[in-house]
Amino acid sequence: MKLGVITDGIDRDLRTALELARAADLDYAEFQYFWGKEAGDHSAQERAEARRLLDGCGMRAACVSRHLFNRLSVMETDAGDADFRLQMDALARCAEFAREMGTNRVRVMSFRRETILFGGGGAEDWIVANGAWDKFISLLEAPLRLASRADVVLVVETGNGGLVNSAFQARRLVDDLDGADGRLLVLWDPCNCLYCGESPVPFGCDALADGRLGHLHMKDALVYPPRSTVDFCRLGSGHMSAHLRGIAARLREWRYDGVISLESVHRPEGKDFKDGFAESVGIFKEVFGG
Repeated sequence: MKLGVITDGIDRDLRTALELARAADLDYAEFQYFWGKEAGDHSAQERAEARRLLDGCGMRAACVSRHLFNRLSVMETDAGDADFRLQMDALARCAEFAREMGTNRVRVMSFRRETILFGGGGAEDWIVANGAWDKFISLLEAPLRLASRADVVLVVETGNGGLVNSAFQARRLVDDLDGADGRLLVLWDPCNCLYCGESPVPFGCDALADGRLGHLHMKDALVYPPRSTVDFCRLGSGHMSAHLRGIAARLREWRYDGVISLESVHRPEGKDFKDGFAESVGIFKEVFGG
């Protein structure tokens, strides 16, 4: 397995983030925010400098991770809408940036969450967002065509705020799109999935056991859905602690050869995110390293 980090979880100054990641013996960088801009919004000069810094540290790019489509409602969006076109333009820029950085992975989100997508026994008349899933499938047609033209792979994240908030839902999406000619894979964030009640082991792993996995984010948190509360914590000290080694074992069983990015979002009390990275990177390497 290949180990990396989302750079802005260390610092939004890219040079600082890459130097600390390299000093921690991580080989891959995932680009989300840096130098005050979201990935896809940087100038040609800034992109060239990012590649120079990456090469100078002896690292490689894992993924370009803009929050694409995350604020749009599938029920209120059509492919011709101005807001949708803006997201498509941003996706095109991210695909270009990914190629410049030497990766073919671009993260997309799954629009804005509709709480209940499926149901029966009368629920479909009262609480189901009827048609939302099918509309979602249709709205992905244009991004997938763009991905094919740009020769990139879209990885859809299991996120708390989107229609895809579990490994099960992510697998269903790829299956419903009949594999999307290999242009859509799953970006599994098992910690996010805790919020919807999906246990990473065995249920998350079982959903992704046959090659649908394209990228991973790894973090830890104390997750309390009835309180609408999440508190990030050092990797291995929260509700993910019981699952980390089981996930690693399953990944090795599958011979997963993609990248796992440490999502360094924990800020210890009275310290900063660089300190949180330092606290988590050791257990990250111990569990998922070679």
